[in-house]
Amino acid sequence: MKNSLLDYILRVRFPVILFVVIASFTITYFASRTERDGIGYTPAQPINFSHKLHAGQMQIDCKYCHTGVEKSRHASVPSPSVCMNCHRVARKDKPEIIKLAKYYNDGTPILWKRIHKVPDFAYFNHSVHVNKGIDCKSCHGNVDQMDKIAQMNSFSMGACLDCHRNAHAKVPESTMLKNGPENCYACHR
Repeated sequence: MKNSLLDYILRVRFPVILFVVIASFTITYFASRTERDGIGYTPAQPINFSHKLHAGQMQIDCKYCHTGVEKSRHASVPSPSVCMNCHRVARKDKPEIIKLAKYYNDGTPILWKRIHKVPDFAYFNHSVHVNKGIDCKSCHGNVDQMDKIAQMNSFSMGACLDCHRNAHAKVPESTMLKNGPENCYACHR
């Protein structure tokens, strides 16, 4: 009786349990991948802002609004005063510009929801990449075609290493670019 029970467990139950465990892991891994990578993340923002209009149709350079990107490791998010440089005059009667003007007049910052985020344990410097001639869309996607900004690429270690190892293939517009560092300390400081 004991041998037949053990035989049943080994021949029937164990393979079924093993299959369920592997299937559960596989489904969970692939179903949660976009959440882990952040790809497709498109939160609602306090003010509807169209990069398609500003960076696309009007061809405003990213660096005009995201100041410091050439000198700092961070690309700053514009304050209401930067936006009001144009919107004191342009399209003042639009509902989103009225919201913007209220932030400006009240002296309160706009609490934008961060979209592109490198993990806290990894060091990233925008200025190094920008000054090497890497275009913003190499990492951020075709922002100039987005009405609502979304994360288009993964900021995982694998994605960064892939670019550092294959710089010319990933960023063909920059002819002077060399492969980036692959040592741990370059990002994990």
